[in-house]
Amino acid sequence: MKRVMILGAVLLSLAACETIEGAGQDISKAGSAISQESREVQSEM
Repeated sequence: MKRVMILGAVLLSLAACETIEGAGQDISKAGSAISQESREVQSEM
């Protein structure tokens, strides 16, 4: 039973890492899009 609990904890940790990594990539892409729009607006001024 103890092994099952440890295995479950390990799998949960790995899943959390994947989720955090994906969220970080999404936030980075959003920041890049905002920066690009900002550059475009500034160049039009």
